[in-house]
Amino acid sequence: MTARIHDAKSRPDITKGVQLLFKEVYSGGVPRETLELVHLRASQINGCSACVDAGATAAARAGIAQEKLMGVAAWYENPLFDEAERAALALAEAATRLSDRPGAVTDEIWAEAARHFDERQLGSLVLMVAVTNFFNRINTTFRIPAGTRWD
Repeated sequence: MTARIHDAKSRPDITKGVQLLFKEVYSGGVPRETLELVHLRASQINGCSACVDAGATAAARAGIAQEKLMGVAAWYENPLFDEAERAALALAEAATRLSDRPGAVTDEIWAEAARHFDERQLGSLVLMVAVTNFFNRINTTFRIPAGTRWD
């Protein structure tokens, strides 16, 4: 894959505003490990190699074991994920796949997430999914290769 924009100075400076969003995401009371799993799963769904690479790196730094990272794509039946992580991953998938069906974030998905997370935490999870989807769309459109970091 060849990047469509080679000079980082040619890319819009989106990092300043996004850093404020990430500050809110990480201050919302959701365990960092869960947030990194959510980011990684949404990036996998969207096929964003740069974000999958960065997400796996961030998840490992957050203390998630390699075995668990390798199981994120098949979290449904993997006993390494607890109920709260499953609820967060289900919410992330539904919110990422909005165009797959009307009402993608069902009342059941939301209720299960609300069983494990309070409203501030739910806001943090939804914001993480939104920011991830935002970056996925930028990186895949620009064809940013894995290993590239937005500095």
